[in-house]
Amino acid sequence: MTRHLALIGTTATGKSACALELARELGDIEIVSLDSMQVYRAMDIGTAKPTTAERAEVPHHLIDVADPSDEWSVRETQDAARAALQDIEARGKRAVFVGGTGLYVRAVIDALDVPPSDMAKRVELEARVVDEAGLALAYAELQRIDPLAASRIEPDNRRRIVRALEVWELTGRPFSSYGPGLSTYGPPAIDIELVGLELPADALAHSIALRFAAMRDAGLVDEVRALSTRAQALSRTARQAIGYKEILAFFEGELETLDAALELAELRTRQLARRQRVWFQRDPRIHWIDAATKLGPVTAEVRARWAEPVVPAPIESRA
Repeated sequence: MTRHLALIGTTATGKSACALELARELGDIEIVSLDSMQVYRAMDIGTAKPTTAERAEVPHHLIDVADPSDEWSVRETQDAARAALQDIEARGKRAVFVGGTGLYVRAVIDALDVPPSDMAKRVELEARVVDEAGLALAYAELQRIDPLAASRIEPDNRRRIVRALEVWELTGRPFSSYGPGLSTYGPPAIDIELVGLELPADALAHSIALRFAAMRDAGLVDEVRALSTRAQALSRTARQAIGYKEILAFFEGELETLDAALELAELRTRQLARRQRVWFQRDPRIHWIDAATKLGPVTAEVRARWAEPVVPAPIESRA
């Protein structure tokens, strides 16, 4: 069986650059993006998408596969990644999965039983929980139909309550029936090495600042403006992309200045990175590498780790 690689970590740690360098060195590598926003066409600069030249040099998957007006979810990523992996293996190649979206990584690596979603149903349910009384009724309903899920969800967590009710109404199955949950770390569903790239907090903040400066210089504002004038509105999913969300808020008069929008986007990216770090550091299967050195040594260490024989170890959370 072909052994693949997952390069994991927070945003702006150099995962994409490392994956591309590995592909250049090894020659039998194709890259599979597990980024929740690189799937969208015309959202290039703000998602730090690989360039056209890089994609011509090394095959990339799950990039530019959806229109910005489309909703996209972990289920679509899971299905598309499975198809890409089958295609890669059929041609005798190896996959390098690159991802900072934790749930998407787990869905693919661990073949999670992902429940379906329906945006119209979700909007309908969200309308029922806009006030405290409606939220309390929704939580009481969840306690009745799925007490186990209710015990795992805080009574004021609107998003998760809505999601659990959405799954029940779509499938008739309790939300809690979909697998043992994300706190369990068993053997991956595919033959894969998990390697994480990490930076110290101050170095990561500096990397994020440099990235936003480069994005602004590369034309991020114009890219968002072009998206905002499309005949088809951006989907709710696409509008959540950091950088796009804040600049759209400026265009729509919710933020006073463009500088304020970009500063907020940078702040939210740092906050996202902290959440990503917490998510990934719970997974004891990930081997962490310091990415603060130059690309060459980092790539060499990743390559060496990937080449090591697999030694089974007890699964314990790193947290």
